Amino acid sequence: MAKEKFEDALEKLEDIVRKMEAGEMPLDDALKSFEEGIKLIRFCSSKLEDTQRRVEMLLEKENSMQLKQFQGDENESG
Repeated sequence: MAKEKFEDALEKLEDIVRKMEAGEMPLDDALKSFEEGIKLIRFCSSKLEDTQRRVEMLLEKENSMQLKQFQGDENESG
């Protein structure tokens, strides 16, 4: 699952939920689907957390660059 895409994992998870909500799965199949769903949830959650960290780092870098540029402009005019 390491090379799986977030969108693919989410689609599989949604499919599992639909099947389970239909209520027509035998207990053993429902348990296997539940286990697979938990793995998919963990995978998706990890991908979202990684993405959030990357966005925060990019925004922090952007803010740092703007702050330095602003301070440089202020020093030149004053």
